Amino acid sequence: MSGTILTTTIENDIAILAMDDGRANALGHAMIGELNAALDRAEKEAKAILIAGRENRFCAGFDLEVMGSGPESVRKLVTAGAELLLRLYEYRLPVVMACTGHALAAGGLLLLAADSRIGAEGNFRIGLPEVAIGMTMPIFGIELARDRLARNRFTEAVTQAKVYGPAEAVAVGYLDAALPAASLMEAARARAGELAALQQPAFANTKRKERALTIAHIRETLERDSGTFDGAKNG
Repeated sequence: MSGTILTTTIENDIAILAMDDGRANALGHAMIGELNAALDRAEKEAKAILIAGRENRFCAGFDLEVMGSGPESVRKLVTAGAELLLRLYEYRLPVVMACTGHALAAGGLLLLAADSRIGAEGNFRIGLPEVAIGMTMPIFGIELARDRLARNRFTEAVTQAKVYGPAEAVAVGYLDAALPAASLMEAARARAGELAALQQPAFANTKRKERALTIAHIRETLERDSGTFDGAKNG
C-alpha cells in the first residue's frame, strides 16, 4: 500500500511502514487512518512490523491544526491516537520502531507502545513535553510511560516534562539503542527479523498477559479522561 504520507512494503515477512508527510510527521486523522490500514494488512501478510519516520523526523506529536481547532476536535483526534497506541501496545505481531529523528509528545508515546525501539544518533529531542506547554498529560500517556520508562526517571520525564537526546533516551527507556543514522534501518530490520522468528501464538499471548493491567486501566479511564484533552497545543 502506498500513500502520500505512509508507504508500506513487505520484505522477508516484515511490514515496513515509512511515515513521511514532508514535514514533522504529525499524527492527524489521515496518518492514523493509514497506519491502522497498514496494521490490518500486516496482520495478514507479515510476521513483524517496522515503523520508521523520515530523515531527522520521527513524529512531532498530534496535528497542531486539529489541536487548535476546538475541544471536540481535540477530543476526537487524541482519542483516535490513544486507540492507535493501544493497538500497537497489544498488537499480536512484534512492533519495532526506527526512530529517525525528533520524537516528541505523541511521537514519544509511539516509542513507548512498541516492543523494540532503535534510534538514530544526532541532535534530536525525544520525550513528553506536554506539561511544559500547558497540557495535562492524559492517563493513557502516563500509563504507557509508567510501564516502559525507568522508574527513577518517570517523574522527571512525565510530570517535569524533560526531553532527552538519543543516548540519554536509552537510559530513560524511550529507546533500547542509539546507533549512527547510516546503520539505523539495517539494525531495525535485523531486530524485526529476530522478533519475527519467535513462536506464535506464544508471543502474542504472553505480550497480552504482560500488558493486561495497563491496557485494562487505560480502557477503563479513556472515555472519562477524554474530557481533559481540550486546551492542548500538542500531545
